[in-house]
Amino acid sequence: MSYQEVLKPYREEVAERYPLVMERLEQIETEETVAEPYRDYFRKVAQFLQMLKKEEEVLTGGGADKRTFEEWQKVNHGLYEEILPENYGKSYANPAFAEEVLGDTFGKMFSALYADIRSLIPCAYQGRIYEITIFCELLVEIYNCFEAEEIPEEKEIQQIIYWFYHDYGELFMEINVLSMTCSELDYVTKIIMNSDLEDLSYLYRYGSYITENEIKTARFLNSLSGEQIQAMADTYTEGYRIGFEVTGKDLSKKKYVDLRYNIGFERMMRAAVSNFAKMGLKPVVPRIENFSYNGRDNGTMAVESTQPNRQYLYDHKADRAMYLDKALVERRLESLKTAYENRKEDAVLYAGPAVVEVFGEAGFEPKGNPSAYQYSEKQQKLNVYAANMESQITNEHIHGEERSFTIIAYPIPEIGPKFEEIFEKTVEINTLDYKLYQNMQQKIIDVLDGAEYVHITGKGANKTDLTVAIHPLQNPEKESAFENCVADVNIPVGEVFTSPVLKGTNGHLHVTEVFLNGLKYLDLALDFKDGMIASYTCKNFDTEEENQAFLKENLLMHHETLPMGEFAIGTNTTAYKMGIEYEIQDKLPILIAEKTGPHFAVGDTCYSWAEDTAVFNPDGKEIIARENEISAKRKEDVEKAYFNCHTDITIPYDELNNITVIYKDGTTADVICDGKFVVAGTEELNKPLNE
Repeated sequence: MSYQEVLKPYREEVAERYPLVMERLEQIETEETVAEPYRDYFRKVAQFLQMLKKEEEVLTGGGADKRTFEEWQKVNHGLYEEILPENYGKSYANPAFAEEVLGDTFGKMFSALYADIRSLIPCAYQGRIYEITIFCELLVEIYNCFEAEEIPEEKEIQQIIYWFYHDYGELFMEINVLSMTCSELDYVTKIIMNSDLEDLSYLYRYGSYITENEIKTARFLNSLSGEQIQAMADTYTEGYRIGFEVTGKDLSKKKYVDLRYNIGFERMMRAAVSNFAKMGLKPVVPRIENFSYNGRDNGTMAVESTQPNRQYLYDHKADRAMYLDKALVERRLESLKTAYENRKEDAVLYAGPAVVEVFGEAGFEPKGNPSAYQYSEKQQKLNVYAANMESQITNEHIHGEERSFTIIAYPIPEIGPKFEEIFEKTVEINTLDYKLYQNMQQKIIDVLDGAEYVHITGKGANKTDLTVAIHPLQNPEKESAFENCVADVNIPVGEVFTSPVLKGTNGHLHVTEVFLNGLKYLDLALDFKDGMIASYTCKNFDTEEENQAFLKENLLMHHETLPMGEFAIGTNTTAYKMGIEYEIQDKLPILIAEKTGPHFAVGDTCYSWAEDTAVFNPDGKEIIARENEISAKRKEDVEKAYFNCHTDITIPYDELNNITVIYKDGTTADVICDGKFVVAGTEELNKPLNE
């Protein structure tokens, strides 16, 4: 069975409706039954949907096979040119422009609707006409309301959109879960395994926006030897396998590995798919469309490419505010539960994600758009509740204590003219001698274990002054509070970490500049009281009100506060040196950046949903600091135990003064002094810092 056969019932269900609604859209392009300014909006959106129809027909009919690379490039540009930065100011996809032309009542709403319709592009490429049909029908239904003598009320149109998502939410959840648990939904797998990777036209078959990043990455990987590609794939897949091994999880019980990667890495992914096959795993690629219903700020989860316009995504990340209420959330949760129940035999076979991240994009400083949707305080709480409940439902069917993951990162050409050098250096960092690091990190852990507190201070412009409380050991011969993290699930090597005791964790955390989840933060400062964020600020915007709102939405994820879920000391000074040498410190992903200094995660611990699974360090000691006072609440009320976020904030070595261990008897020992490691046996870590 292939993806065409899996999707066949959905296509058959709309076989008659699809041509009829497309015919109606053609009429919209010429008739004048709707008054301006709305007529122009409906025509533009109808034209876009007609473009999708033509592209779907060409693709499913095999006509695209004859396209040249230049023809593919032209089609791809045509699909996305409207939202490119140079055109965005005059697009209905821009809430500000839509509001200017269509007015306050419908501008924001129609812009959000258009963003949802634009998210259908990948559906056209996969022949998923069901989704295209229902959105076309939604547009026509709204259009019909505007054909009346009087302009409809805002509430009437909002309710049409609300009931659309209420009625079709079940379909979206069904497809989302199916894509995680059905290897026969193999559109992307076929691109990886069957394409002629020398002909870069294949890059356009995803339907994603393709730039020089994807083209040059694919071209560069094609220039590498088979041995180099295999080594990259081996590092990636072995990290995944070892992640199961070191945590005592049985990989042989699993069937599906969730591939997540950036377009352009297909040659590596092809080798990885073969490696996973030897482990008995089949690839699934859960392509979650960027509909507002799915949470547009969550991304597509699996296959990514360079965004045509990050401001566009930022403007539309809260579009769900248009219709979100408690009833819809409960309906969504029920639909998710039903979807998992229908796939429960396959859901338990899901092993977890294997992720290839990329880095090197220019930093993004979002601009506030007053015309964009914002969640109300009530909706923010609903989002928190929904995320928590969805995690619980997922964990009931895909048990956290039985799944694992791996994650690795590589640069993309946008990083600069030395892209190939940086890529080779990153490969080196991803394959550092883990035994060497394991031994040095154990010496650091030997100093940290037994601590009552660890005191961290910044220097220069960094004002950090923070005390972290550490879990006490009942049996030091058999227990440790810190995990010795080497290159398995979290590549590259280079950190020791713990879940702090919240009570007694107090002080000020500050970084002068940091990128978190693609957003730039200036002078980020957090104050902790008993392990919880007591206050927060930054200097991204002119007013404190704007800064507070920005942090609450993007760092606190709409929570009133978050705990410190992790304290870690990064040891990968080689990665730090790479950042300095190539002047790319601000472009390193969290995955690497977190290894280049101490870091503090706000949100859940690293062991969320798997606290009761015993984990051991290479020396055989059990890591006992797997929970804190918040996650311990899972035993009474799981809804109060998790925040469903985990964001690492790193202090670079050059902003770091001391990391000092404080023991119960009042004695102290330094791990880092004036930004350098001082534990005996860790001198090797200072070499890159001294060069």
